[in-house]
Amino acid sequence: MGKHLSNLSIGAFAQAAGVGVETIRFYQRKGLLPEPDKPYGSIRRYCKADVSRVRFVKSAQRLGFSLDEIAELLRLDDGTQCEVASRHAEDKLKDVREKMADLAHMEAVLSELVRACHSRKGKVSCPLIASLQGENGMLTAEAG
Repeated sequence: MGKHLSNLSIGAFAQAAGVGVETIRFYQRKGLLPEPDKPYGSIRRYCKADVSRVRFVKSAQRLGFSLDEIAELLRLDDGTQCEVASRHAEDKLKDVREKMADLAHMEAVLSELVRACHSRKGKVSCPLIASLQGENGMLTAEAG
């Protein structure tokens, strides 16, 4: 496998990394991936380390890290910065937990609104519309 991941064209590199060519170029513009030298009259070539770096970026993105945060993690990749990297992960975990709490609140409010919509009788105002307009305070009291 290692032999197949050396001396790659950008297209083969993108395929090996599981991304598009434009993603490779975007990561290069953002400084997440170095752009190899282009020998005169030839094309740039990529290697296994470049594939690993792109996979790292994609994995970090799936965990919710922004590209700026990923750039910082890449700068910490010298084997001596585990505590700093851990603090970044702790901050991300805190953000995720806050988002989960927000989503749980949204789920509870929407569940109540759906229940209210299904149980309404006669020509009363739609509970969902009324709530979104702030008439009953269900959403406005908890917003923030």
